[in-house]
Amino acid sequence: MVDGLTTIPSSFAARETMDRLEAAVKAKGLTVFARIDHAAGAAAVSLPLGPTELLIFGNARGGTPLMQENQTAGIDLPLKALVYEDAAGNVWLSYDDPGWIARRHDLGAPVASNVKGLAEALGALAAYAAKSS
Repeated sequence: MVDGLTTIPSSFAARETMDRLEAAVKAKGLTVFARIDHAAGAAAVSLPLGPTELLIFGNARGGTPLMQENQTAGIDLPLKALVYEDAAGNVWLSYDDPGWIARRHDLGAPVASNVKGLAEALGALAAYAAKSS
């Protein structure tokens, strides 16, 4: 377990999980800034790495208030989600808990509702992407 990281199992293959996540993010009107295929990067330099993709996404309305409270929060924004397959073939979806981001950057009460909203949205997006039911 990694401090501040939420990780849930996925019922789908890694690519399908990421495709579902990306589609859900776009459907919510969020901006996808990048989708990074770490496994493809590793293969390009002849190094093995199981399926591992990172999605970077967000919107200014959600993240800017956190940076207005403390600009160092910008190191953890936009939001990111990682989908990967472990050596046993299990697929996982991980993301930074917005509450952890708030604690890391000493964000206070003025942005508590923003942090709560981000946490709820991320949880719902992740659950949709990873759960078959």
